[in-house]
Amino acid sequence: MAFPPSFLDELRARVPLASVIGRRVRLTKRGREYSGLCPFHNEKSPSFTVNEDKGFFHCFGCGAHGDVIGFAMRSESLSFPEAVERLAGEAGLEVPRASPEEAARFKAQATLRDATEAACQWFETRLRASEGRAALAYLRGRGLDDETIQRFRLGYAPESGDALKRAVAAKDITEAQLLEVGLLKRPDDGRPPFAFFRDRVVFPIADRRGQVIAFGARALGDAQPKYLKSPDTPLFDKGRTLYALSLARTPAAEKGEIIVAEGYMDVIALHQAGFANAVAPLGTALTESQLDALWKVAPEPILCFDADAAGQRAAARAAQRALPLVGPGRSIRFATIEAGKDPDELIRAKGSQAMRDVLDRARPLVDFLWSLETAGPRPRTPEQWAALQHALEQRAAQIEHRETRTIYRDQLVSRYRQWLRQTDRDAWTKLRQKGFTPGQAGPGRRFPVPLPGQHLRSDFGASSRQAPLDAPVQRWRFLLAALINHPSLIDELGERLAALPAPNEMLDNLVREIHIARSFELDSTGLQRHLNERGFVDAVSGVLAEEVYAMARAAGPAAAVDDARALCLDALDHLERTAIDDEIGALLARAEADPSEQNLTLLLNARRLRLDMAARSAAAEDEGTAGAVPGHG
Repeated sequence: MAFPPSFLDELRARVPLASVIGRRVRLTKRGREYSGLCPFHNEKSPSFTVNEDKGFFHCFGCGAHGDVIGFAMRSESLSFPEAVERLAGEAGLEVPRASPEEAARFKAQATLRDATEAACQWFETRLRASEGRAALAYLRGRGLDDETIQRFRLGYAPESGDALKRAVAAKDITEAQLLEVGLLKRPDDGRPPFAFFRDRVVFPIADRRGQVIAFGARALGDAQPKYLKSPDTPLFDKGRTLYALSLARTPAAEKGEIIVAEGYMDVIALHQAGFANAVAPLGTALTESQLDALWKVAPEPILCFDADAAGQRAAARAAQRALPLVGPGRSIRFATIEAGKDPDELIRAKGSQAMRDVLDRARPLVDFLWSLETAGPRPRTPEQWAALQHALEQRAAQIEHRETRTIYRDQLVSRYRQWLRQTDRDAWTKLRQKGFTPGQAGPGRRFPVPLPGQHLRSDFGASSRQAPLDAPVQRWRFLLAALINHPSLIDELGERLAALPAPNEMLDNLVREIHIARSFELDSTGLQRHLNERGFVDAVSGVLAEEVYAMARAAGPAAAVDDARALCLDALDHLERTAIDDEIGALLARAEADPSEQNLTLLLNARRLRLDMAARSAAAEDEGTAGAVPGHG
């Protein structure tokens, strides 16, 4: 938004520049100016000056220059409106709104923030009360000290369904506000709304300015799912929010490094161990919006996802999302912890230096892409080698920045040619004889090479004229048909769906759009209309087909929601087992080619996960219900 110049002038006059900068930099008065070490680059002798009379700072070393608003933007990675909002609050100035509608929206959001803040304070008090004894013991058992618990404002949501509503009513927080921010849930049978979080450890989620906008929660008992999050609300968009960014932003900007872990406890453990520059996404994979927020803080965020199958799929999806956007000052790196540990486990077992060593070994994106494409059995025929070449070139072709795209292509093809010459001279000779050289993509179209966890299956849109679909693709159709016809199940099952490797790009985009649409609270008709308007007409027609309903009546619009849920759980269970079986096959081939400790450990962990899935499935069948895989811990 545009702010009136008179307001900005008053803001600059009200907020002393030297006072704001002095919180970050030790300043020395020299006549009418101040000097100190520049906070934006490493230097040993002062080249940074602050002129209070003229209202600007300047560094003669790196060229940084600006006023108090610019300093807040640069030092705290804030946008211009965010910096103005923060400084105005400090100065006691009311920020002018551009229109009555905007002013009303801002006031409504402020009221909802009052509700989330009141709930956060209440959750904190419950953690220290007698009813929160088990929750507090759990957090301390995970190695958290009282200072960390307080800094992250961790709390406890009691079992009672109406205690929260009664407690915050004294602060004039209404039931309608609690419903709007997702703290209460209205049951379908007409009963009064009840607390969304019950008998759970609570992790407050803050925006970039540190204001609480949502919550995550972990079950203490056997309740499923193990982890819950607030739904998207007027305050909270999980695809645009990073957990702990308000705490990590300044340390990350100072270090020029930001760490992206997988979950709440990983981030908290990292902060307590001295890595205060750690954040986490709030879904199964990083979004483009989250990547952009990370790049505003540091040029190469380090992704440190778990070494298990789900964590590595999340890393692969992040690489896919980031690839079109990379360029000068915008990339990502990948840190992998061996032996299947996550950051929390590694720090507790071996200390912070072990974690630092993992981060220092982080691989650049180009190395990660190479490992993705070359995982699994080594190519054996000239056609398979040509297909690998094509896949590598297609990876590089996704990069929009021209110079970066050229460099990626040259590096990947150079590695490919060196590997081919070293490992298969016969194939290299045949390729040369056939005239296949880097840049010719034809063979790849006929002999595509799948990535780990992906499957060579056709799209199932209405225009598809392929051979009969295999069983996993049929289960995808049953699953999506049931979700589109019963959108209330998306919140419940969406995380498991998003974690699955999609058979093709069309399906991946369709699943993503279904996730986005759930925040609109559409019924089935509205969801179908939304998907059609977004260009998924053929895909939706292929899913909501009579042949699907003939094979799976529970996927149809007339089915009871419990029957649709059971169908979805069964399909998810089978698809997850298929994905881990594919993963085991790829890891087995990799371990046979390179029996290193890391490859053997990854294979062992994948097989253990498969055995756990089989055991849960057998137990569920004994009880007559579909097995559900617990949420990631």
